[in-house]
Amino acid sequence: MPAISPKKPYRVGRSRTGLGLFATKPIKKGAKIVRYFGPLLDSRKKKDDAIENKYLFELNGRWTIDGSVRKNVARYINHACRANAESDVMPRKRKVVIRAIKNISPGEELNYDYGTDYFKAYLKPIGCKCDACERKRKKKRAEARAERLRLKLKAAKKALKEAAKLELKAKETLEKSFNHGLNGNSHCPTLNGKLLNGLHRTSARRVSATQSAILPKPRDNQDRQSLASA
Repeated sequence: MPAISPKKPYRVGRSRTGLGLFATKPIKKGAKIVRYFGPLLDSRKKKDDAIENKYLFELNGRWTIDGSVRKNVARYINHACRANAESDVMPRKRKVVIRAIKNISPGEELNYDYGTDYFKAYLKPIGCKCDACERKRKKKRAEARAERLRLKLKAAKKALKEAAKLELKAKETLEKSFNHGLNGNSHCPTLNGKLLNGLHRTSARRVSATQSAILPKPRDNQDRQSLASA
């Protein structure tokens, strides 16, 4: 980690993505913060064009700054989709300066937008971790939790409704069976074919038939009178 003069309005510190640059003093909007510097690479030279790292800052189609050197403190400034600084690129001077685009308070992390090409190549595959994107992810997670809870409550409500329907259907079936038994025998109500006193209608008919079979049949008038007197 490079040594930074106490006169500078920033320091290197730990951030969400590793190391970052943080303000140590108030920085006004429009103020120059730090220069992004390093060896110039000429794309027309094969050895320069073959160099690959995360700290290459392209000035134009030919010149690129290799900011991987340790003295380049600006390389610690992280990307943000809603940044508090920006890169002021000056291709003719082959120079890049990081400037504040809003008032920055002490302790606030410095950041700027790295651009679409860098975002697609390095940040999109792993997911941007800037504050704005982190808030979006938290919001999506909260919405997903709310949707799961809504579906769960909906399912529970549907289950209660189905249970109430089944209970009502069972009650109607029981009442229908009971009414059918009453209509089948006015003197002795039945339920599902059974007499309420415990005897089945078929059994009752059999008993009546047996009793009638036991009684002797009268042969003449005298026998009928004897049976009548008896």
